[in-house]
This record gives sequence, structure tokens and C-alpha cells, in this order.
Amino acid sequence: MAQYSLQDALQEFLRGSRIKGDIRALQIEEIWESLMGKTVARYTDKIRILGDKLFIHTTMAPLRNELVYQREKIRQKVNEALGENAIKEVVIQ
Repeated sequence: MAQYSLQDALQEFLRGSRIKGDIRALQIEEIWESLMGKTVARYTDKIRILGDKLFIHTTMAPLRNELVYQREKIRQKVNEALGENAIKEVVIQ
């Protein structure tokens, strides 16, 4: 019988699980301030992942416009923080 570490077992479970996006979103929320800075973190309301898309919600129009221009940079930072190329597109709402 093969032996797995707890981390390996959880990763294997998450590969086929529908809650994978929610868990990744929580991981991103935990490090969001360090990735994007205090101001952006303060005015972004919701972060969620559906499939390979990262959805970022803000009610501040100037911030929304700025984030639209930084979508590729955000995608790269998030993928680097996750340690895999999980996010293909960033959607600013």
C-alpha cells in the first residue's frame, strides 16, 4: 500500500473537487494585501474563482479602471503566489 503525506492526499482530493476554486480564492484573499497593496485590498470587496477565471469586485470606479489595465500583472502575481498556472483570465467587476 502506497503512503501519502497529508498534503499530497489533500491535493489529490482537490484536483477532482468542485470546491477547488473556493479554496484557491481563500488562499488569494489571505495574501491579497501583500500582492496588491493596502489601498487595493481595502477597496476590493470580493474575490472568487470560477474555472480558470479570477473575478475581482470593487465599487470604486477609479480603482476598477486601474485594475482593468493591470489584469495581466495581477494574473502573473496570483499564479506565482499559487505556485501554478491556475488563472488564465482576470475579470474586474
